Amino acid sequence: MKPNREQKINRLIQKELSELFLEETRKTKGVIISVTHVRVSSDLSVAHVYLSIFPPEKAEELLKNITENVKSIRYDFGTRIGKQLRIVPELIFHLDDSLDYIEKIDKLLKNE
Repeated sequence: MKPNREQKINRLIQKELSELFLEETRKTKGVIISVTHVRVSSDLSVAHVYLSIFPPEKAEELLKNITENVKSIRYDFGTRIGKQLRIVPELIFHLDDSLDYIEKIDKLLKNE
C-alpha cells in the first residue's frame, strides 16, 4: 500500500469523524471534541483516532463514553464514507494529550 493512499484515507477519516463529532457536540454545551490525527493500518482495517477534548476535566469520562458507543459511531461513520471506502475500518479511540504536555513544558520553562 502506498503511503500517499494511506495519508489520503487518514485525512478522509479525520474530516468525516470531525464533522460527526461536531454535530454531536453542538447538542451539548461547553464540550468540544476535535480529531487531532488518525493512523490507519496498512490493510485499512483498523484506524487509531486521537481526540482532543475540551474541557480536559471531562476528557476521561467522554473518552470512556465514546469507546462504549463505538459501534454506533462506526455505523454513522460508515454511512458517510460508504461510497469512498470498501471496508469501514474498526475505530480505536485514544486521548491526545499533546496540548497538555506542551502546556506543562511551557510552564516548566517559564519557572526557570
